[in-house]
Amino acid sequence: MLTKPFLEVCKQILPVIDKFGGAMALVKTDIGGNITRLESKYSSNPSEFNHLYSMVRAEVAAKTANGASCTSGLLWLTRAMDFLVELFRNLLQHKDWAMSQACSDSYCKTLKKWHGWLARSSFTVAMKFAPDRKKFMEVIGGSGNIYADIEKFCTTFSSLLEENHKFLVRFHLLVQS
Repeated sequence: MLTKPFLEVCKQILPVIDKFGGAMALVKTDIGGNITRLESKYSSNPSEFNHLYSMVRAEVAAKTANGASCTSGLLWLTRAMDFLVELFRNLLQHKDWAMSQACSDSYCKTLKKWHGWLARSSFTVAMKFAPDRKKFMEVIGGSGNIYADIEKFCTTFSSLLEENHKFLVRFHLLVQS
C-alpha cells in the first residue's frame, strides 16, 4: 500500500471529526499524531518508505517496533479508522439511533478491547458531548447525497483497512499497545 495516498485519505477524515466537537477531540488528536508520525518517517526517505509497510518491516528488522514507533502508529491509526468506518456504517444502517448510541456501539465493536479502564471511562464521558445526529448529518452533508458518500467511503476504505490488518497479523503485531 502506498504511504502518501493512505495518509492523505486519513487526513481527509480530520475535518469530519471536527464536526463532532469535543466528543471526539481525543480521537482526532490520536489520529493526527499517528498520521504525523508516519508522515515524518515517510519524509525522511520517500523512496525507501514509499510503501507503508516498509516502515514496519524496517522497524521490526531493527527491533524498534515499540510504543513510539511507526509500527505502533500504523496499528493505532488502523484501529481508529476501524472505529470511524463502523460509526459511519451505524449512521447508515441505524437511522433511528442517536449519535451517542452509534458511537458507543462502534466503540464496543472496535476500540474498547484495546483500551484500559481510563480510556474506556474517558470515552463514556466524551459521548455525553456527542452532537445531535440530525445536525451532524446536515453539517457534513452539504448539498450532496451524504448517505451515498458515506457508503462509498465505508466500502472503499474498509478494504484498505483489511489489508493493514492482514499485514499486521503476518508480523504478529495485532496485540495491545
